[in-house]
Parts: sequence; C-alpha cells; structure tokens
Amino acid sequence: MPHATVEYGTGENPIYQVGGKSFIFFRNPRPDAVDPETGQRYQDVIVFWVGSEADKEALVRDQTSPFFTTAHFDGHPSVLLRASRIGELTLDELTEVIQDAWLARASARRARAWLDAHPPS
Repeated sequence: MPHATVEYGTGENPIYQVGGKSFIFFRNPRPDAVDPETGQRYQDVIVFWVGSEADKEALVRDQTSPFFTTAHFDGHPSVLLRASRIGELTLDELTEVIQDAWLARASARRARAWLDAHPPS
C-alpha cells in the first residue's frame, strides 16, 4: 500500500502504518486472547483496523470465520486474526482486509487518491 511504513514494537512485532497511524500490527500475547481448551495465550494475533462497527460485525459474526474480537476491543474499530489461520482466507479476501485497514487509517487525501486509481470492480 502506498505510503506504508513498518515500525517495530515490543518484542520486535511489526506495526504497519500510514501517515504515522497503525493499520495492522502483530500483538503481544495478552490474557484476553487465549485458547479455550488450554488457556494458553495466543502467540500469533494480528490486529486489522476496519472502517466501521458494521464492517467489524460482518467479519466476526460467523463463528467459523478466522476473524474474532475480544472484550478488550469492544468499541474499537478493529478485528483480530490468528496468523496460524491466515491460510483460511483467499488471497482476494486477505488483500481486501489489508486494503480496508489501510483506507480506515489513511488521510482522506491519500484514501481518495488510492480509490481514484483503484475503483471497485
């Protein structure tokens, strides 16, 4: 995505940013995202920004979807995805989620320019 940069947070986790705003980042293990069978904290959670609460709901509504959320993210415009489940997405689905995350955080000018150059099909 244009103007994207990568910073590194705690644990050297990548944080993808546009205009200094993160749009995707790899999260440290936290007590709110655990394996329901073992209680172990997930080591591979990726956070994607979304454009709206409706977009978030559309991604997490289906319990079989690899996307999820936790109470920690209530009211936050983002969804979570375990890296170990990324293969459940098609390339087109993953591309759309990344583009939408970027659009949710890019400046209006950058988002408009990108959308003008890449109109929806």
